[in-house]
Amino acid sequence: MSLPLEGMRVLDLTRLLPGPFCTVLLADMGADVIKVEDPRMGDYLRWNPPLGSSGMSVHFHTINRNKRSIALDLKKREGRELLLELAGWAEVLVEQFRPGVMERLGLGYDTVREVNSQVVYCSITGYGQDGPYRDLAGHDINYLGYAGVLGLTGDADGPPVLSGVQIADLGAGGMFGALSILMAYIHVLKTGEGQHLDVSMMDGSISWLTINTGEFFAGGEAPRRGEQVLHGLWPCYNIYPAADGYMAVGSLEEKFWKRLCELLGKPEYAGEQFNPEKRDELFSWLEDALSRKTRAQWMEIFGGEDCCVSPVLSLDEMSKDPQVLHRKMVVEVDDEKLGRSKTLGIPVKFSRTPGEIRSSAPSQGEHTDEVLRMLGCSGEEIGRLRSDGVVK
Repeated sequence: MSLPLEGMRVLDLTRLLPGPFCTVLLADMGADVIKVEDPRMGDYLRWNPPLGSSGMSVHFHTINRNKRSIALDLKKREGRELLLELAGWAEVLVEQFRPGVMERLGLGYDTVREVNSQVVYCSITGYGQDGPYRDLAGHDINYLGYAGVLGLTGDADGPPVLSGVQIADLGAGGMFGALSILMAYIHVLKTGEGQHLDVSMMDGSISWLTINTGEFFAGGEAPRRGEQVLHGLWPCYNIYPAADGYMAVGSLEEKFWKRLCELLGKPEYAGEQFNPEKRDELFSWLEDALSRKTRAQWMEIFGGEDCCVSPVLSLDEMSKDPQVLHRKMVVEVDDEKLGRSKTLGIPVKFSRTPGEIRSSAPSQGEHTDEVLRMLGCSGEEIGRLRSDGVVK
């Protein structure tokens, strides 16, 4: 059975987190992704502790599986020439350098378009290809800070709080990158016309403020941290301590809140979840009530009920959760580098053409010879390129 993106050819010049996550989404669905790395350090994430039995970072493995790797020095003329040959083969090129770097290397969109007019050329950056911030360095925390997302995260009487995952990197960079590539790829199939995609992690983060900005743009006050319906304002949507951890209460709708009140022996609180005069009383009640049992004990009570209450799991607990295992979001694979090991599964389930984990993350330059032979290089040429430091 073929995979959804089988036949799509992708050049991946990215490193660390946003770009590699973008391209692994494509690779898991069958795209042939060639990871182009510098012959010296390669992708920095390779060396980020802890290192697995292969000598590579365990973080690197999950977001670089199903890819091939070629180590190519783009600062050398022959390296750039080989990259342009590969660009003629590829349908998609993804890069994550600061604006202007690819142009200075002679590998910008206009140059690549000359060898492949149908190429989908995706540039993922923090702030975009233009504007006053385009040349600024940044990380996830900075993009979220500028986007207003960080300022809305946390308790009303506390400081902004960091998320447990990299929202801008993975979502605004990786997912929007993959989504925009697929949109542009469909356009190519329809018209034969390629294009340049300018994916900004700050822009993508701002786009998720749809609920937060609606009232404000309509003339209301700007929302403040901890004072929104879904961010700490009301007791029916909040986090409470249990005897051994925390419980997440999401009983927004009347029917869910009513059932929660009944199960906790306070039916008189039904209909009061948005009553400002009862707000502090309800917060105190839930904090006290939910602290009296463990999460497991609470789930014996809430588990089969429509009240939208769940435990807050650790990563270890998540990896053993029956729903997670049933959905194959944590799976065991026979990895050629790590041996029998656990990894994250593929999040979207296709009924006819499901994605699959086909190969381990590549060693640096593992497929250099294979890719160069694909371009028609002889063994003698490959040996010379390697001795000249053009490839590794």
